[in-house]
Amino acid sequence: MSRDIIGDMLTAIRNGYSASKEEVVVPHSKLREEVAKKLVGLGYLTGVQVNKEGKFKELDLQLKYEDGKPVLTKIRRVSRPGLRTYRGKKEIKKVLSGLGFSIMSTPKGILSGAEARKMGIGGEVICEGW
Repeated sequence: MSRDIIGDMLTAIRNGYSASKEEVVVPHSKLREEVAKKLVGLGYLTGVQVNKEGKFKELDLQLKYEDGKPVLTKIRRVSRPGLRTYRGKKEIKKVLSGLGFSIMSTPKGILSGAEARKMGIGGEVICEGW
């Protein structure tokens, strides 16, 4: 495990899809939970559950498949601990001409790039995917 908790979660999701897993378990944090809920809202995960059993909380992420193929084909970390990436409201671009998504940390909370563009606010770009 590294110090990049979001990067570790995205790697666990990628690895889970490549191994055709039904769910992936990652350590809990509020930021991870909000990003996972946004992925559910965007339709890339089927669900998120907080598992309080044991010594530490965990997040159970249910992966989504259509016709046996992963719904999420690529997800990558944009802003990372060594190089933070911020975008103003006019600099938020569409991912894959609107076919992909971006998730941002804004003053209004965790939002998709489209929601942030619509609200007219910028922030830190956490990840992009399609």
